[in-house]
Parts: sequence; structure tokens; C-alpha cells
Amino acid sequence: MRYVEVTIPTGRKEAVLGILEDEEIDYVVSDEISGRDYVAVVRFPLPGEAVEGVLDRLTGAGISDDASIVVIDTETILSDDFARLKAQYDSDGSVDGRISRQELQTRAGDLTPSFAVYATMTFISALVATAGLLLDSPAVVVGSMVIAPLIGPALAASIGTVIADPELRSTGLTYQFGGLGIAVVGSILLAGLARLAGLEPAGIDIVAVAELEERVAPNLLALVIALGAGVAGILSLTRELSEAIVGVMIAAALIPPAAAVGIALAWGMYGAAAGALILVLVNALSINLAALVTLWSGGYRPTGLFAVSTARRQTLTFAAVLGLIMVLLLVPLVSATVVDVRATQLESDVETGVDTVLADSEYDTFEAETVTVELDDDYPLRSIDTVVVTITGPETDLDPALSERLVAAIEPHTEAPVEVKIQMVTTHETTVGTDRSH
Repeated sequence: MRYVEVTIPTGRKEAVLGILEDEEIDYVVSDEISGRDYVAVVRFPLPGEAVEGVLDRLTGAGISDDASIVVIDTETILSDDFARLKAQYDSDGSVDGRISRQELQTRAGDLTPSFAVYATMTFISALVATAGLLLDSPAVVVGSMVIAPLIGPALAASIGTVIADPELRSTGLTYQFGGLGIAVVGSILLAGLARLAGLEPAGIDIVAVAELEERVAPNLLALVIALGAGVAGILSLTRELSEAIVGVMIAAALIPPAAAVGIALAWGMYGAAAGALILVLVNALSINLAALVTLWSGGYRPTGLFAVSTARRQTLTFAAVLGLIMVLLLVPLVSATVVDVRATQLESDVETGVDTVLADSEYDTFEAETVTVELDDDYPLRSIDTVVVTITGPETDLDPALSERLVAAIEPHTEAPVEVKIQMVTTHETTVGTDRSH
């Protein structure tokens, strides 16, 4: 529910009141005595669904050119006329409970802080995310998402495009690219200091850290997160839901991958950095594209036939550019997904083959412990490198005949030559005696 106040300029009073009468809106008029070029102030309650249509009519009558319009969110309005008006718009259902275009434009601006504040918060968020990735701490990584002020800029470009607001669109794009650049630079600085200080986790390959590995070698599942973030972000704004939770989701798609880019660069792993950068760009483009489609399908348009035509052309152009770049960037993600699927299938096939060999009565004292398929380090386009089979048995040394049979059972399932490692874990039987003396 909204309470609207319109300051009417000289010569516009009849037009304003005529529109309100035509819409059957209950209103109150008071004289304007400030001495400025206003003749009256009119106040009236509106259902949220009615705001856009009424304000568009006032704009069409030339009211907004030199008038002041204030829209206030209200908790309760007790009025029979308002109840009738609300029931009318509820039964219409043409805007499905969304807020007005004017309010959406304002909210997008309110969620976009000054660039100095935005840059500082993004820089801090990137530092926290970098620390969380290096520590392999999911809790710290999540903390970095909470403080990242990304939801406003991430959605502003799409909102500005759909409603033909070039300033809002430009602000959104500038903030997004600038923020991601700041995040990468911040991550490089902290990761570089960590490397100089010898803080590489446990002395292992840096990308072997679980929280980092999934971001330097992404697959198509990452696309689902970004698309969901874009749709949820727009719905949270247009349906007056909590933006804070959705903001964390958007930050999850952007800040940790950007930090992964900086870490990989600091360690000189340029292939891994490329993989993380692809993830950052795909996620950013996906959020914008999902927001753009959701807004347009939700019926948001500027006023005026010419403005609608311009917005449609800009929206289609923006969507086409986003889609084309995404298709190009999705090639390595598709390749990574195919490799992951093949690795999973190979692991299952190898397990079956190993179990078949060990089912032979000659080897019934052995059991398959684990089967692991390892990928190489050629980021971002990795491939299957090694199959590691661990078996348990009573013998200390692995029987060469058994090893040959296991390799022979594995090789038919591999599409290209891979290294096969057979590991033996010796088991020992322990006899437990029972004391029956009294």
C-alpha cells in the first residue's frame, strides 16, 4: 500500500484532479501557500499495483515536468473507498503484485552506494574471501559474501536498460566492472603477501585447496547459481522481498571466483587464473541476462511509444551481446562438465571391473578399498590423467599377476592412455582371547 503526495504546479490542478476522479481515487486537496509556483497539494492512498498506472497518467498529462511526486510505503489504510480500489486491482492481476517502475528505479539507486563506499566494501570483501580460500574455510568465504555490496550494481544495468534510464545503466556497468577489478587487485595483494610469507597451505599445490579448486575448474553447475541469483535478485526488488539474502547469493557468484583469480595470478598459475576469470565473467553476464529477461517478461516498460521502442531495441541488443559472449565463454565450462561426467563414469566402470577380478576365487582374500580418477593440472581445460585403485589384502607385496589383471580390466574403459596406479593396503588378523578362569 502506498500514500502518494503530488505538488501541483499552476495550471495543472484540473488535470490532476480529473485523472484521480476518472480512476475513482479518494483524495484530499490543500492549498499551497509557500509562494512558489505551486497551487495545491493533493494526497491519496493507492494499492501498490496501481501506482505505476496512475503515475504514468499523471506523467502523460505533463504533471511530472515541473511537479513534485512523493510515494510513501504504508502499513495500514482504513477506508472503504481504498478497500474497493484494492479489490479492483487484486481482481485485475495484470501486474502480479509487483512494485511500480518508478519505485523500482528508486530502489535500484538506493541499493547503489557512492563509488568510494562501494569500492572500499568490495576491496574488504575480496580480502576476506582470499583469506577464506587460502585457509580452506567455508565460513570465512561466506562472511566475505555478506559484506559485499553487489546487489544494486549487479541489477542496475538491467533495470536501466529495460526502463530506458541511461544513467542508471551506465552506473550499473561501471560499478560492476570496477568492482570486479578491485576485487581481483585486492586478492592479488593479499595472496602475494601470503606467498612471500610462506603461508602456502600445508606446502601443497595451492589449487588443491578444496575451496579454491572448485572455482579455478568450474563446470556448468556454476551457471545455475548465477542465473538463479539474477532472477531472485529482480524478484526480491520487484516483490519487496529481502534483498540481503539475495545479495549474498549474488556475491557468492562473483566475489570468491574473483578472489580465486587473484590467488592463481599471485602463484603464477595462469591457466587456473583463466579458469576462475571465465567463471567470474560467465556469472556476471548470467546475472545481467537473467535480470534483463525477468524484468522484460514482468512487464516493465518506460512510458511513451517512442520510449518503449527505444527500450525494446536496447534490451534486445544488450541481451544479444550478453548471450553471444556467454556462448563463447561457456565452451570451456561445457568441456569441463564433459570431463567431470566421463571421470564419474570411468570411476564407476573401474569399480565394476576391479570387483569382477577380485571375485575370482584366486583373489577372494582381497577387497577393493577405493577407486579414484584424477585429472591433470592443465587448467582450465583439464583431462583424465590417472586412475588410482587401492585394494586391501593379507599380503605385503602386490602379486604381479593380480596387478596385470586389474590393469587389463581397467584399460578398456579409458578413451585415451592414462596412468594406472595399484596400491596395496595390508590387513592383519588379530586373535582376541577370552579369560575363563575364576
